[in-house]
Amino acid sequence: MLSASQLKFLTALQVKKYRQKYLKFTVEGSKMVAELLQQDRVPVDAIYGVERWAAENTDLLKPHYQKFNLITEKELSRISAQTTPNAVMAVAGMPVIAPDFKPEGTVFYLDGIRDPGNLGTIIRIADWFGMPAVYCSADCVDHFSPKVVQSSMGSVLRVPLLERSLEEAAQAYTAVFGAVMDGTSIYESVIPEAAMLVIGNESSGIRSEAERFLTHRITIPRSADSQAESLNASVAAGILAAFSKQSSR
Repeated sequence: MLSASQLKFLTALQVKKYRQKYLKFTVEGSKMVAELLQQDRVPVDAIYGVERWAAENTDLLKPHYQKFNLITEKELSRISAQTTPNAVMAVAGMPVIAPDFKPEGTVFYLDGIRDPGNLGTIIRIADWFGMPAVYCSADCVDHFSPKVVQSSMGSVLRVPLLERSLEEAAQAYTAVFGAVMDGTSIYESVIPEAAMLVIGNESSGIRSEAERFLTHRITIPRSADSQAESLNASVAAGILAAFSKQSSR
């Protein structure tokens, strides 16, 4: 049974300022909690699961038994950020990244991404293509909000997320490609093995003050008879990531 203090703490973690205060976030659902419990990059603080989940995951729980709290379905619904809670929730500590960490290879830089679904999906894309990190501007949506964590489908546990200005992040790259509407077609571009791919805000794109750090302005050309005004930020990121892999071969 959850105590009043536990309930207060767990519901507080749905709010950004408390996640930042405690440096903790929540992970929900059987699949993602299983991934969390089987890795060692992100520390596990506590696990809150219903009886049926515990019975089905005895082996998974063994190394973490001291951290497990048996709760009811009703209690789970009170602490969950999901409309339909899925049997278990865990509290994780935010991963610590060494100050001198320097990712090697192609990375994303996200300039003002505000939609949690987009950010989570882009982290998942970075994971799929083996990117060593994702850089984010300070005004991107909180990396560890429940919606970002959920839409990343576990990738947030594996991909380092670095908050930097584009000016600072771009210093490590001689090739900084920005996705814009009026750039050179990606089909006429060659993206090297180690490049930074800049994705702009969903509605306004890459900010003008950030564009001066781009070495290449590229675009994903649309069909001549297309009526679409633009691509979703995460869709554009996926296309650029796939093209960069093909281009650097």
